[in-house]
Amino acid sequence: MPETGRSLAGGGYFFDDIEIGDRFETGSTEVTAEIIRRFAALSGDNYALHLDDAFAGELGFPALIAHGILIMALADGLKFNSPVQLDAVASLGWDIKFSRPVFAGDVISAEITVKGKRATTNPERGIATLAFEIRNQTGETVQSGFNRLMMRRNSGDGGQ
Repeated sequence: MPETGRSLAGGGYFFDDIEIGDRFETGSTEVTAEIIRRFAALSGDNYALHLDDAFAGELGFPALIAHGILIMALADGLKFNSPVQLDAVASLGWDIKFSRPVFAGDVISAEITVKGKRATTNPERGIATLAFEIRNQTGETVQSGFNRLMMRRNSGDGGQ
């Protein structure tokens, strides 16, 4: 089936400005060993797989790997810092799959596609379901899934 929707240009978008199928690419960021260490310290997740190359090797990985939740958080930051600015109120949750490990030195970016939209009982808000495809520098998908994002509408009359 052909891809539908627009490739969104930079700018601000209310809930009523986006349509199912619309998509955009984020910038990229390098996942460094320092970022992984800082996340471990901040989160308290000091599992050796994320901090020790030798231990990661014992588990069959060539080097330590980034926390999956860290990659998800970095992708959310890439969305926030994208030239495409969705007028968000709050994130309502994530459903994401960790497909491949991310190693220190990998560079990630995301493609974000509007997969669903629904109005709320509050005429000033709507909920967009965003599909995330997070890739490394070689184009391999490392994570994929959905984020439900409450957004502001164009006007209090529901955009009518």
